[in-house]
Amino acid sequence: MNFLWSPWRMDYILGKKEKGCLFCKKPKEEKDIENLILCRGKTAFVMMNRFPYNNGHLMIIPLRHCVDFEELNERESQELSRFLKISIRALRETLHPHGFNVGVNIGKAGGAGVPHLHFHVVPRWDGDTNFMPVIGETKVIPEYLVNLYQKLHLAFRVRGMKRQKGERRR
Repeated sequence: MNFLWSPWRMDYILGKKEKGCLFCKKPKEEKDIENLILCRGKTAFVMMNRFPYNNGHLMIIPLRHCVDFEELNERESQELSRFLKISIRALRETLHPHGFNVGVNIGKAGGAGVPHLHFHVVPRWDGDTNFMPVIGETKVIPEYLVNLYQKLHLAFRVRGMKRQKGERRR
């Protein structure tokens, strides 16, 4: 029998959970590369998922803490929608997926693990679901997050998105 290990997943399962809202804290730290924040707007930001469902899994998050759609103002809704469009384009150009899952989990009963509204954008490829996640309970992610971050960050910059905090003009 062959074994394929995904020890990073255990880091998430057993890891120390930060106090407070993860999505409120990370943008304030001004460590965009370390926190995998790809771009920022006035009311929202795009961040890679550190524990992705699939290669390229992004999250689009309002900067203001809110837990439901009804709390969003018009400006936030528009920027979230714009970032969704830009994210899909950047993923298409960078990873060439065959499709996407885009979703929002609202409330604990709806599957929300973090009580802060956010969109998931998950690239999909024909045949990307196989026996590994179903039987082996292991998801194979074929690329290091840091390498993918660099590719996606370039794709967002090409689209005119803001530089990371602390990044110099070239």
